[in-house]
Amino acid sequence: MESEELIRTIMAEVMANLDKDAVKFAKKPAASSSSSSSAASSGAKVSREQYPLGEKLPDRITTPTGKSLSEVTYEDVISGKVGADDMRISKETLELQAQVAESVGRPTLANNFRRAAELIAVPDEKVLDVYNALRPYRSTKDELYGLASELESQYQCTISAKFIRQAADVYEKRGRLRVD
Repeated sequence: MESEELIRTIMAEVMANLDKDAVKFAKKPAASSSSSSSAASSGAKVSREQYPLGEKLPDRITTPTGKSLSEVTYEDVISGKVGADDMRISKETLELQAQVAESVGRPTLANNFRRAAELIAVPDEKVLDVYNALRPYRSTKDELYGLASELESQYQCTISAKFIRQAADVYEKRGRLRVD
């Protein structure tokens, strides 16, 4: 069975057998930047030849708890050795996906993967605040720039902060900012 298919089967089984209200997908605190970056760069860069990563490099696909994809088995899910936090994507895996995207000439997609990797450290509520703030007419330029600065200083989200500042500038040119 392919790794992706196995994960789908495992998730379907887990969700069918658990009280859905009891399943929590809480974010873990961000790891220090030195340990995160060293884990992502511990091997050579990947390219289209290694895609799909789950089939060709399963030991480089890790969960936020440090398990490799090959350690996530149906039996361990059923026994409770693999939990919800093990089913989340990691910052390092998103970086690998970004490298694949770059190798096939998709720099925008690569940047999106890197922005997603940054946002793993951001609490869900704050991500929703960002989403709502970026809707047209919801924020002033100063509010968007403040949000960008907050993401940058509290969560080291430099790519996302740059994106929000660019959005604020475009909204200003197109008249899409909230006017008080």
